[in-house]
Amino acid sequence: MKLTPEQLYKKLTKEYKIIGEKGNIKFTLKDLTITVKAKDTVGNLIQEWLAAWLEKNNVEYRLKPNAQDFPDLNLDVDDPEKGLVEVKSFDYDKAANFDVANFMAYRRSIIDFPYRLDSDYLIFGYKMVDGAIEIADVWLKKIWEITGPSGDWPLKCQVKQGDLVNIRPIKWYNNDRTKFKPFNSALEFLNAFQENQYKYGKTRHDKATALFMDKIQKGYTASTGKSLT
Repeated sequence: MKLTPEQLYKKLTKEYKIIGEKGNIKFTLKDLTITVKAKDTVGNLIQEWLAAWLEKNNVEYRLKPNAQDFPDLNLDVDDPEKGLVEVKSFDYDKAANFDVANFMAYRRSIIDFPYRLDSDYLIFGYKMVDGAIEIADVWLKKIWEITGPSGDWPLKCQVKQGDLVNIRPIKWYNNDRTKFKPFNSALEFLNAFQENQYKYGKTRHDKATALFMDKIQKGYTASTGKSLT
């Protein structure tokens, strides 16, 4: 069965009704089984669970060939440019703090493959108390719908020792009282990305930055038949 990302989201949330469901993580070694309470394992296990759920429901998909590639899933096994899904998760009781993408790796990825800009992010917000995990909410979003500016950068990023490391999300799911709002379009996101490149010392003067917007816009239109707006 072939599903689009939107159909997958509907199947998970409306048909399967995953929101509000609870589970746990067990680890068995010889004759002792424990319930895992460490939250740092949850994200990877949700991805593994999702792959198993897709197989159980006979949903066609292909995993990325390399763990470092973007995105995680391709739901259209006949077209590598469609049905692209990146899976993320975070502790719903805290602010979303996952890495949307590595800044430089994402730059290389969308320069070479501009259609990846349209990838969907399937995001699981979970709560965990004493090893019991509850799926608090699930979202299907584009990258510009979960990112925005920060006080220091046009596009919010994790910064370490002056280096832009990872693109970080803003609180897209409850932003009534937040100062910074998500971008309104792919073009607005790209403009902020470009502003980061001009502000960041390691990309300010390189050729890729100078050609970035023109190359992305032309490549995106050639790949998708659409103009960036």
